[in-house]
Amino acid sequence: MTPGQINGMDGRTLKKSRTETSRTEEGHPEQNHAEKDRASGKGRASGKRRTPALLRRLTRLTRFAHPPRRVLAALNTLGLRWKIAALLAAGCAVVAVAIGLLIHQARLDQVGTSARSGASAQLVRVRQLYELTGQVDQDSTRDGTQAAIDAPGLPEPLRAAALAGRRSTYLDMESGDPAVWAARPVGDRVLSVRLPLREQADEMAEFDQQLLVSGAVVVALAALGGAALASRLSRDLRAAAAIARRISQGDLDARIGHPLPPGFRHGRNEVADLATAVDTMAATLQRRLEAEQRFTADVAHELRTPLTGLHTAAELLPPSRPTELVRDRVCALRTLTEDLLEVARLDADVERPDLDVHPLGALVEAMVQRGLFAGQSTDRDVRFGRVGERLVRTDARRLERILANLVGNARRHGGDPVDLSVDGAVVTVRDHGPGFPEHLLREGPRRFETGARERGQGTGLGLTIALGQAAVVGARVELANAPDGGAVAVVRLPAA
Repeated sequence: MTPGQINGMDGRTLKKSRTETSRTEEGHPEQNHAEKDRASGKGRASGKRRTPALLRRLTRLTRFAHPPRRVLAALNTLGLRWKIAALLAAGCAVVAVAIGLLIHQARLDQVGTSARSGASAQLVRVRQLYELTGQVDQDSTRDGTQAAIDAPGLPEPLRAAALAGRRSTYLDMESGDPAVWAARPVGDRVLSVRLPLREQADEMAEFDQQLLVSGAVVVALAALGGAALASRLSRDLRAAAAIARRISQGDLDARIGHPLPPGFRHGRNEVADLATAVDTMAATLQRRLEAEQRFTADVAHELRTPLTGLHTAAELLPPSRPTELVRDRVCALRTLTEDLLEVARLDADVERPDLDVHPLGALVEAMVQRGLFAGQSTDRDVRFGRVGERLVRTDARRLERILANLVGNARRHGGDPVDLSVDGAVVTVRDHGPGFPEHLLREGPRRFETGARERGQGTGLGLTIALGQAAVVGARVELANAPDGGAVAVVRLPAA
């Protein structure tokens, strides 16, 4: 029976529940046995439902089943381990709330049924005494029981039920003075018995507290257990992510590794499957890249011998316009071959720098004055500027190669004039042409790709070599477009 309901009353106020089939000594027919449980909290004689204290407290916990957006946003900021722990704890909390409510309600029904039975039995004894003596001892306090005719504190729903000819009970477990009432009509008056339930109410409060503590302990243990179980998963995933980053940075020897032998079926171990897949991908990628590197190096190496002979033959041709064209194309082919060999060495990571301390401004100015960039003498199209002086630790020959490629790229693909400036440990090369294509700035330079058509033609290896040599000497090359037009390449060197 739902607490807080009186049997036999108007359905708009009170609802029907269990019936108690017993006859009174006057030969009354079967009477309904009803109760009013104050657990829903509306007032002593209101007849409306009150929610038990445990129900109110546990119901608040069910709000986690539909968390607000702020809670979801905070949950998304957590790592996988804590997400699993939080979800497991939330699930255990919901289960604990449901079980706690069921146990609480069952215990409350048991206490209520026992109290109503005791009150009804006491009412029978009081009625027998009233029929024998014609009066009720209102001061009787046996076990705290109080009996009276038209008791002033009698709940109104119970009084109305008694005057309607029904014997009823009224259970109040949540007020400051918990008690159970039993009443029946005596003529046009109401005979009632009140039994105090302070001991039972204290027992229920202690029982509810034990339920709450037990539920909290279960949820805490579930959260800790979930965190412990998820820590291994999180650690393996972080290791896989770290290895994937190393592979993307060029460390093709990096592997996650797994204690199980190759070919072992992992079954439902998704993390092991992921580790095996990443290792297989890395090994396949390494083999393909090494094959491409070997092919590039072999082709460039095999071309050097015939090109040397072709260059010698071209030098023996008599001076003429066709001879100039042949020599120009042979020179371009030799340059391409040397660039391919350099790219192959950079890919194989066999280059070792000869680092030394140099004043950067004076070093770059000497390169400009010697006319070393792009194999051409310095002219009006290359403007040099220097701000300050700073010592850097670098390989002068490789720095010359980096700047030569950047200046050559600017002269070939950009617009005049080309500016070369030094500011502390930073060297900037800028042209005034159409600038770098967006995909090059986004993805980096690609081999044999010259970018936009308006930037001219070339082999597309200059920027690749510049970035590779910069990595060898510990420098960093940044590519961008100037706000007012033109491509900008910035070389940042490590200070001495």
